[in-house]
Amino acid sequence: MSGSSVYTLASGAATSSQARWLADKENSADRIGGVNLDDKAPDLSKTLWEMAQGGTLEHGGLVAQAVLANLSKVGAVHHGKVQQAGFAVLKAPDIPSILVETAFISNPDEEKRLNSADHQAKLARALLGGIKDYFAAHAPPGTRWASKGGIRRHVINHGDTLGRIAKQYEVSISSLRSANRLSDDTLRIGQVLTIPEG
Repeated sequence: MSGSSVYTLASGAATSSQARWLADKENSADRIGGVNLDDKAPDLSKTLWEMAQGGTLEHGGLVAQAVLANLSKVGAVHHGKVQQAGFAVLKAPDIPSILVETAFISNPDEEKRLNSADHQAKLARALLGGIKDYFAAHAPPGTRWASKGGIRRHVINHGDTLGRIAKQYEVSISSLRSANRLSDDTLRIGQVLTIPEG
């Protein structure tokens, strides 16, 4: 096997048997992450957990897509889309979390590349680039990211269309095309669009 993979927490079943196996293996080896709700009433615990997880899962998926898009520029990706599994390290309800598998050290060629300082730097830049793309599009209010020149950005997610994005930001489709030099309406997951002023 070869290539990078990016995982987010699965809200239901894992996206592949490999993702499920890997999560089970890691979780049994090291029980970490998550939130202890043992002392709360079952219904309250479930409601609190679901509320906290909703936004966290959504934003975890957005940052994962941005990181995967950047990793695909460095080399092969094992899966062309973000994988989901029940990793314990991804279960913090208030922090969007991702798990990045940069390569398979069981693959001699990938192990050799991972030992290269140049390749390590490329991977680090790809991870940082994905994180920056996410924050450029989803800057928390009151942060330096939010105040950087007032430029709004949007990271393309599954199901996004120019029409939906235009409606969300109250701008025209033609202004979106113009601001991003788009010749047609084709979008790719992880692509970052500049949102023009309304």
